[in-house]
Amino acid sequence: MCYPGAMSEIANADSTHPARLAAWRSADAVLRGDKGAWLDNFADDAVVEDPVGKSMLDPDGQGHRGKAAIEKFWDRNIAYGRPVFSLQHSIVAGNECANVGTLMTQFENGAVSKLFGVFIYRVNDAGKVIFLRTYWELDQMEMVPPFADRMKPESES
Repeated sequence: MCYPGAMSEIANADSTHPARLAAWRSADAVLRGDKGAWLDNFADDAVVEDPVGKSMLDPDGQGHRGKAAIEKFWDRNIAYGRPVFSLQHSIVAGNECANVGTLMTQFENGAVSKLFGVFIYRVNDAGKVIFLRTYWELDQMEMVPPFADRMKPESES
């Protein structure tokens, strides 16, 4: 199972595993810009650590806890771009799914960010995400300027 445009097809992936389904619902909602569907995919007491540890997105490194904080995370980090996931691997064990791949985000000005990461989803018995933990390195993020800027002669840059 794959949501067209949101994720690449993973050969032999168990499309019935609750954690993988939650991960795919998350990616689909992000691709469509559907904040309501994305938030509904989380349990009320869920935690988002994106990325894990202290970062410019989470200065305390404690994660975004509860739906109100997760909604603020959406508003500050997801809403302003067009994120698309391309997965190379999806591994399930217990009530978790670890997706390995690339996240590309196109911004309103046409610039694109590209980062490689590991995206881990843990679900409860109802299939709701209780933990989303991502591993990626800011200094490894690639930024591609808008196409129009890439076409300018160097003397205009």
